[in-house]
Amino acid sequence: MAWLVLVVAGLVEVAWAVGLKYTAGFTRPLPSALTVGGGLLSFFLLAQAARTLPIGTAYAVWTGIGAVGTAILGMVLFGEPRDWARLACIGLVVAGIVGLKLVSAR
Repeated sequence: MAWLVLVVAGLVEVAWAVGLKYTAGFTRPLPSALTVGGGLLSFFLLAQAARTLPIGTAYAVWTGIGAVGTAILGMVLFGEPRDWARLACIGLVVAGIVGLKLVSAR
């Protein structure tokens, strides 16, 4: 169950990180409130998962999901570069996330 909570925390991390783009520097109230709320929810879910999982693993997976998801959505939503080197680096982060899951005892 902790792994499921951690994955959800990572996906919420992606949502609030992408939401930052829509806040216009926190000058737009609704996107700003949703972004802050998403950040708090993501952090809370991370804390719940870390009750069972090792903190190093939980934090690395959480940030990895956030980084990969945000980078991919940046390419899809905002036209950010899609060159092979960027995609290869994203692949390395994914490999790290999978590796941490495979070597984790829980």
